[in-house]
Amino acid sequence: MGKAKVRPLMATYFVTGYPGFIGKRLVKHLAEADPKGKIYLLVQPKFHREAEGYVNRLNGAPVELLTGDIVDMHLGLAGAEYQRLCNEVTQIFHLAAISYLGMPREIAQQVNVEGTRNVLELGRDCKNLARFNHFSTCYVSGDRVGVIAEDELEAGQSFRNAYEETKYEAEKLVQKAGEHLPITIYRPSTVVGDSATGEIDRFDGPYYLGMLLVLSPLVVPLPLPGNGVAPLNVVPVDFVVRAVWSLSRNPQAVGRTLHLVDPNPMSARRVYELIAERAQKKLPRFNLSARAADVVLRLPGIEKLARPQRAAINYVNHLALYNCHFALELLDGTGVRCPPLASYLDRLVDFARDYYRRRKESAASEVEDPLDRPARTP
Repeated sequence: MGKAKVRPLMATYFVTGYPGFIGKRLVKHLAEADPKGKIYLLVQPKFHREAEGYVNRLNGAPVELLTGDIVDMHLGLAGAEYQRLCNEVTQIFHLAAISYLGMPREIAQQVNVEGTRNVLELGRDCKNLARFNHFSTCYVSGDRVGVIAEDELEAGQSFRNAYEETKYEAEKLVQKAGEHLPITIYRPSTVVGDSATGEIDRFDGPYYLGMLLVLSPLVVPLPLPGNGVAPLNVVPVDFVVRAVWSLSRNPQAVGRTLHLVDPNPMSARRVYELIAERAQKKLPRFNLSARAADVVLRLPGIEKLARPQRAAINYVNHLALYNCHFALELLDGTGVRCPPLASYLDRLVDFARDYYRRRKESAASEVEDPLDRPARTP
C-alpha cells in the first residue's frame, strides 16, 4: 500500500476573475481571513499595473500576480510558473467569465467554456488540491419556470442569450470533472452592491434596470416592463464572498451545487416601488410591454445609461424560484446569511443616485464610465 499524500500546512489559493467586482472582493477576503496563506491571482497583461496597486493595498496573506489568460494553453503561464501552481495550490476559485448579455456566442464560448476547461486542467494537475470552487449562475436554468433545485441542471431548457448557454456548458464540464476532482459549484442570483456601503462597480442586470427607471435623468420615472409579479432575486456581494469562503472550507460542500440566492425574494414590482419611495418619486400607474420598454430605453438622454439594461428586460417577469436548501443547510450556524433586500436597499439607492448625479455633472468631460467597463473578468 502506497504512502498517504501529505498536504501542505499552508493553504495556497489560485484565483481567476480580476478585475471583476466579486473577484476583487474575494481576494481581499481570502487575504484577511487566512493571513498565513498565499494567493496567486491570474491577471491579463492589460490589467497588471492596476492589479499591482490593488494588491499592494491589501492586508494579510501575500498576493502574487501571474500574468496570463484562461483562454490560453496552461493559462498563458511560463512552464516554471505553471509547475509551481501544480505543486503548491490547494484551493482554486474560478470566477473568470464574460457576463455581458449581448456578447457574441463565439467569444462567450471561448472564455466561459474553453477557459473553464483550461482551469480544470490545472485542477487535475494540482497535486494537493482540496477544492475546485467554480462560480456559475442560477441563470443556467435558462427559460425554465417554477421551482428549480440545486441538483438540477439539464432539464430541456432553452437559453435567452449566449451568457446563459455558455455558463450552462461550463457547469457541465465542472460536474463531469467532479468524478475525479473535489468540486463545489456556486450559483449566485443577480449580484448587487455591498449591503453595508452599496458599492458596486457596474450597473447592469434586472435590479439595476429598475434603479435606472427611477433614477434616470428623466423627470418622471419610467414604468416597469410587464406586471412585475415575478420574484426579483438579488444578493449583495459581501454575502456571496462570505458564503463562498465558508463553503470552500466545509467538507460537506464537496460535490455540491449551491444556490447563493435570497430565500425570500420580493416581487419585481415591490422592489421597484421601494426604490421609488426611497428616491421620493411617484411611479406611473401603467405598465409597458417588454417591447415598448426596449423602445423607451433607446430614447435620447437615457440610451447610453440604459444600454446594459435592455437585455435584462426578459428577467423582470421570469417566474423562476431558486430553491437553496443545501446552501442554507451548510451555512446554518456559520452566521452567514443573505440579508433581506429591504434592509440594505437605502444604501444601494444612495450609491446609485450619487453615481447618476456625478454622471450628469461630468457629462461634458471625459470620465471613465463604469457602464462601458469590459464585462469580462479574465
